[in-house]
Amino acid sequence: MKIDKQKYSKDSVFFRDGVRRIDFVLSYIDDKDDQRKQERRRVYESNLQKVGLELETEDKTESEDGKTYFVKIHAPWEVLATYADVLKIKVPFKVNDIPDNSEIPMNWLSTPFRLPGHIMNPEPDYFTAPFNKSKSDFFLIEDKETFFPPSTRNRIVYYILARCPYFKDECGDRDKKGIKRLLNNGTYTAAFPLHDSRYWTKSKDPNCESERFSLYKYWAKFFCFFKEQPLNLVRKYYGEKIGIYFAWLGFYTEMLFFAAVVGTICFVYGFLTYDDNEWSKEICSEEIGGNIVMCPLCDQKCTYWRLNITCNSSWQSHLFDNVATVFFAIFMGIWVTLFLEFWKRRQARLEYEWDLVDFEEEQQQLQLRPEYETKCTNRKLNRITQEMEPYLPITSKCARICLSGATVLLWISLIIACIIGVIAYRLAVYASFASIMKNNTATNLDVVAPYVTPQLATSVTASCINFVIIMILNLLYERVAIKITDMEIPKTHVEYENKLTVKMFLFQFVNYYSSCFYVAFFKGKFVGYPGNYTYMFGSSKLRNEECEPGGCLIELTTQLVIVMTGKQVWGNIQEALVPWLMNWWGSRKARSHPESLYSRWEQDYDLQGFGQLGLFYEYLEMVIQFGFITLFVASFPLAPLLALINNIIEVRVDAWKLTTQFRRPVAAKAHSIGAWEEILGGVAVLSVVTNAFIVAFTSDMIPRLVYMYAYRTHDELNMKGYINNSLSVFNISQFSLEERPEEYPSWFNSSITTCRYRDYRYPPDDKKRYEHNMQFWHILAAKLAFIIIMEHVVFMVKFFVAWMIPDVPSDVRARVKRERYLVQEYLHNYEVEKLKIQLSQNSNNDCTCTPMIYPSLSKHEVLSECL
Repeated sequence: MKIDKQKYSKDSVFFRDGVRRIDFVLSYIDDKDDQRKQERRRVYESNLQKVGLELETEDKTESEDGKTYFVKIHAPWEVLATYADVLKIKVPFKVNDIPDNSEIPMNWLSTPFRLPGHIMNPEPDYFTAPFNKSKSDFFLIEDKETFFPPSTRNRIVYYILARCPYFKDECGDRDKKGIKRLLNNGTYTAAFPLHDSRYWTKSKDPNCESERFSLYKYWAKFFCFFKEQPLNLVRKYYGEKIGIYFAWLGFYTEMLFFAAVVGTICFVYGFLTYDDNEWSKEICSEEIGGNIVMCPLCDQKCTYWRLNITCNSSWQSHLFDNVATVFFAIFMGIWVTLFLEFWKRRQARLEYEWDLVDFEEEQQQLQLRPEYETKCTNRKLNRITQEMEPYLPITSKCARICLSGATVLLWISLIIACIIGVIAYRLAVYASFASIMKNNTATNLDVVAPYVTPQLATSVTASCINFVIIMILNLLYERVAIKITDMEIPKTHVEYENKLTVKMFLFQFVNYYSSCFYVAFFKGKFVGYPGNYTYMFGSSKLRNEECEPGGCLIELTTQLVIVMTGKQVWGNIQEALVPWLMNWWGSRKARSHPESLYSRWEQDYDLQGFGQLGLFYEYLEMVIQFGFITLFVASFPLAPLLALINNIIEVRVDAWKLTTQFRRPVAAKAHSIGAWEEILGGVAVLSVVTNAFIVAFTSDMIPRLVYMYAYRTHDELNMKGYINNSLSVFNISQFSLEERPEEYPSWFNSSITTCRYRDYRYPPDDKKRYEHNMQFWHILAAKLAFIIIMEHVVFMVKFFVAWMIPDVPSDVRARVKRERYLVQEYLHNYEVEKLKIQLSQNSNNDCTCTPMIYPSLSKHEVLSECL
């Protein structure tokens, strides 16, 4: 091998001459038997050189594995200037001299959270304008080699790579072009821009910025979790698309802090009012709860039981089911609106600061996807370009969309089938748990028996099984969603991402939230009553589940905690551990080489590729979490606190893996978070409805208030007697043989003739026996009234807040107008001076009058036309 003969350090981002910067790297493994790939590479690289790019190849003998070739690409000034003009890339022409008068009161309090100035603002603030090659002297060009930052250089080179053909001029196959297709067919194994240094140490080359090291030191380390994010440096190094994601994630985490504080206060309120919980005292009382005999919760296997065995679950339920629940549900409805409105303002400020005000994403993604060009054999005339381009016939398009929709519905049906299976598991296993725990006599259960009820044991095991099913279905559906999106053949990458976003979110919505919807809105609502129970699948022996006397809210809390926490922990482990293990295994041989011989391109080649859908999965994870903390937050006020803790870790995990475990992504522009903003808005509206229904139908808040104000049997305004009032009476002699328990508890005797069940029905000695009584209808009316009032109040406040808060801050709007005005003024002066010079050079002695051409126009007239 020749690797030991290299005299220069290969841990460099420059060509062998040490002058020309490496803007992109292509890698391939030469297969002598595959002549087609060799010919493609030869033609493609020849065409790259024809458009002006400079190439330098590292032989396979120089690589660590002895079989990989690396093609290094450099874009000279002429190429960069030409394509910067084509892409209308904004570049600086004057230092911004608009004074920044925004002063934060008590700014000194934020000092511990600040980063050094050179990290937060790596470059001065400039006035910028779209680059024009013919006016290059108008711009602040000090050094042509460093005028365009590396992120802009790799973006320009990738633009060329994506459009360069790999066919000869004499061949008419115009579809054969673009690095994506060459990667798909295996001609090249990878294409990536280089990181500028190792992440743990600065580059030894003084011409190298070592921004990756700065990002790792000040951003990607976990112990920086309390520091602000260097968003300007992230944007400069990775591009605006990744920068906007971390800006959104950081802002979301900041806003979660306020929701977490209020949620924790509501939880503490429940804890402090523990002793004022009158209904739990009645349940736990030997005189009341100990003397109330409850009807069996399942047929034959379950027996009669005393109410006081649910004492602990009743106390636990009070922590989440109290007056503060209503307040917190209303607060979160308003918080969601504030979050979305303030994010729009933050986004508008970033658009101004990052020169994205006039950016149009449609122009960014005009390139057809290679798959679209390959699979669409039909051609039609483009009215704009007047060129023939591929298109998909409407009949084929409709057929593909219908097939895709049917596939999505099939998978959603599969989820629902799995949920029904989990419900059947709950019903079948409940009887087993009940028979094991009914007498609390088993020695091995003595310690846990007072705390673990059959309902709790069933709920926890079912939630764990449901979580495993969710993760398995998730893994399978990801591949299916990508395949059916590919089958639709979207035209552009933006269209592809939007289609995939809708499919993935729709599936994930049903997958993650369906079990919570079941517990919140269906469990315990359709059970019938003793002697006339409702059964799953009609005549089966699986009787529909009942809620505990403490309500279904505690079970919804359990379900939410297990699914949400399990997903977050698993997600963080998967995000951090899997790339690290793959990189560790892939680079195990190269780590033994000296630093000077383990080349920069080989180091990056051994890392994982970030991929164009890398950010998609990050957004999806956060939006699913957003759904958990908004749709069901009334059942678990600590959900925002758990999300806050997770996101503090998530920011640093995402930063760490992007900086250390992935190749440098191609810089891409984006002025917003895209379709996710609409999805967040939809979830926000739905959350108001779900929380109103949770408080009304899942919580016992409304029945308690109706009892206290309308049905209490004493003068004092309290909850004494509520438990007895909320339980109906059934004559046990009216049980059928199929419903009667096989065994009876030791305390049961012939003097017990009735049992109690959770409902509002007339007693057996009434002429309307077992029909719903008037209190039931009063409570139902109160629940519906509460839903209508809460929804209208929250929606009115939401719309009022959204109307009050403008999407673009007034100072940003003013600065945008001011900058446009100044840009036009400077351009006008530049043109005037340039024209004067030309006229003075071309003037002759015959003309002595003042030229009354363009310079004589009023400056204000020109500017008004421009503005």
